[in-house]
Amino acid sequence: MIGHPFYAVEPWSLRETEIDLDVLGQSESVFALGNGHIGWRGNLDEGEPHGLPGAYLNGVYESRPLPYAEAGYGDPEAGQTVINVTNGKVIRLLVDDAPFDLRYGRVLDHERVLDFRTGLLERRVTWESPMGKRVKVHSSRLVSLVQRSVAAICYEVEAVDTELWVVLQSELVANEALPDGAADPRVAAVLKAPLVPEENSSRTAGGLLVHRTAVSGLRIAAAMDHHIQAPPSLNETVESFEDLARYTVTAVLKPGERLRLIKYVTYGWSQVRSEPAVRAQVEGALAGAVRTGWEGLVDQQRTYLDDFWARADVEVEGDAEIQQAVRFALFHVLQAGARAEHRAIPAKGLTGTGYDGHAFWDTETFVLPMLTYIVPQAAGDALRWRYDTLPLAKERARQLGLKGAAFPWRTITGAECSGYWPAGTAAFHIDADIAAAAVRYVGATGDTDFEKTIGLELLIQTARLWRSLGHHDGQGRFRIDGVTGPDEYSAIADNNVYTNLMAQHNLVSAATVAERYSDRALESGVDAEEVASWRDAAAAMYIPYDDVLGVHPQAEGFTSHEMWDFAGTPPEKYPLLLHFPYFDLYRKQVVKQADLVLAMALRGEAFTDEQKSRNFAYYEALTVRDSSLSACTQAVMAAEVGHLQLAGDYLAEAALMDLDDLQHNTRDGLHVASLAGTWVALVAGLAGMREHEGTLSFKPRLPSGITRLAVNLSLHASRLRVEITANTVTYQLQDGSSLRILHHDEPIDVTADTPITRPIARIPPAPPLHQPPGRAPLRRDAPQ
Repeated sequence: MIGHPFYAVEPWSLRETEIDLDVLGQSESVFALGNGHIGWRGNLDEGEPHGLPGAYLNGVYESRPLPYAEAGYGDPEAGQTVINVTNGKVIRLLVDDAPFDLRYGRVLDHERVLDFRTGLLERRVTWESPMGKRVKVHSSRLVSLVQRSVAAICYEVEAVDTELWVVLQSELVANEALPDGAADPRVAAVLKAPLVPEENSSRTAGGLLVHRTAVSGLRIAAAMDHHIQAPPSLNETVESFEDLARYTVTAVLKPGERLRLIKYVTYGWSQVRSEPAVRAQVEGALAGAVRTGWEGLVDQQRTYLDDFWARADVEVEGDAEIQQAVRFALFHVLQAGARAEHRAIPAKGLTGTGYDGHAFWDTETFVLPMLTYIVPQAAGDALRWRYDTLPLAKERARQLGLKGAAFPWRTITGAECSGYWPAGTAAFHIDADIAAAAVRYVGATGDTDFEKTIGLELLIQTARLWRSLGHHDGQGRFRIDGVTGPDEYSAIADNNVYTNLMAQHNLVSAATVAERYSDRALESGVDAEEVASWRDAAAAMYIPYDDVLGVHPQAEGFTSHEMWDFAGTPPEKYPLLLHFPYFDLYRKQVVKQADLVLAMALRGEAFTDEQKSRNFAYYEALTVRDSSLSACTQAVMAAEVGHLQLAGDYLAEAALMDLDDLQHNTRDGLHVASLAGTWVALVAGLAGMREHEGTLSFKPRLPSGITRLAVNLSLHASRLRVEITANTVTYQLQDGSSLRILHHDEPIDVTADTPITRPIARIPPAPPLHQPPGRAPLRRDAPQ
């Protein structure tokens, strides 16, 4: 994994048994900690060496101009880039004047473990200095899922075989030097020294730094305090500067003696509150953390995660790597959204600066389906953030000459930050993705308060967008022309099937909810005539079909395009976007990520079984999966149409996207949507789960490499456990009194009294499929 064999396959942890400095950036991403508000990359405690230093606060960014050689009306003028805020992880160690640095001396052993049940990142090192002095270092760190503003570290140094003089320097560091950006559009812009100092102070065993961003005007404060257990020889000093606060302890350790330092770090930020108010916030949070203590924070974290795993765990037997990977995915997606609280869930979470820290449609289409059924409050908070940004989306629609709201393709605050309109502004499907997520959330939770306020307004404004963006043609069809669907290798197309089907669902859902809450809808100016226009557009929605080939074109005319020369494209030319001009990609039949296939996964009722099989086969031969979003969708549809081995192959690709660094950019942060896609591939794919108007249906089927799959799902006040083997599936209600589901279209009422077991229906093997040369997923032939 990640190019070296040093990761052990374990069911509840990620263990690195040796350190490999060549892939330090990737390991920093996979060992990252966060809670949706704070993100700490898995940098080494001593700060160096590093791949990419990183401490992030959700929503903290700096503005930068978006330059255009030829500016056009409606082009966004400013971009937003996540910034590395004050780093509170750094604890430097000197051993008899020799700095503890893995590049010098000798590393006798080195192990790091990320425990998914405790939420702790632990590190154990035995190091020999260039002078032959040996020390053992044991550190544990956490970012609290309970106390939102708090992170903490327990750091221990032990003398091994001789008396040592040791120095610990625990720091808050602002404006760290960052590596230069690469010529890759997926990498963030590098902003030099984005933080302007406002205040620094130090006190006994602690310090504080306050900064602001020069352009975006955000104020950030970080504070630290310490508790020391050490021999009587201890000395302490504190100091602070504009970009540095440091607490230093020195001690003489005899063989076997230990110096133990507990470090508490708190963060706060605001765009509107004063410097004294933000400072008081972090100092108050720090007092609470110190009062709780290290052991108390650890206990809180374990209790929180015990509850999470009871509701969310997925058990996989037969493939140990997939078992580890799905728990790795569940843990990191939880960290991305658990305490975001009216903030976005970025494409990289808070694990790196890839994509400038922006949120995309990934959140609603891949991450929220998972969160909705295991951590529904996090899904609700993500949708509340979209609601909070409605004023900006409505202003963007007005700028584009449209009604309703035009949500941004990529953003941190809700303002459009995409400087390339064919792949940004034109991807209007994000409106329908948000609407679908709101409908799904209400269906899964029964949260009528959300539905009649936030959900209703999101649906109204997105429906208005579609009604003004599309038009009825001379044949009475409702067309949506000149848009970009999920496949970013096709742009500015007419009647993209995914977009049209999702817009149709959006329009019908808006009409239904507006009629249910007609008085509230009237407050937003919705009358019976407007509702009727939504239903009329949905009923007349044009869905292209190629009668000659017997498949749905991805968009109108797509199947008439010239085929990409797959045979003449060598492996080193992938991903195509880094080696070929977009204009050439746009006019050929080549698919970056599942588009029409995603439409079948999300709007399956719009296709016959035969159409699904033919469509899937056609697009398998065109899809190169240059996007991490593709494999999980292809896994879902492969399972549905009977390609179970292929479904297992795609499941593994989604699951191991970051653990195996399949896209070669894990160093920039984790692929949060692909992590969530692991759950989607297992639950919507192998378990065959679909949802319609709050009712769950299942059509489970397992590939040969997986012998048992068990998933837990929350629906309304109930908790359902689904356990699948090769021939049977058992449904058991763990909370709640009764729940109606569908098993292979048969209604079943599951009660708390007795589990219900049903046989799994068989489907005949599907004919072989072909992918573009060199782009087939790796085969998982045997259990791992």
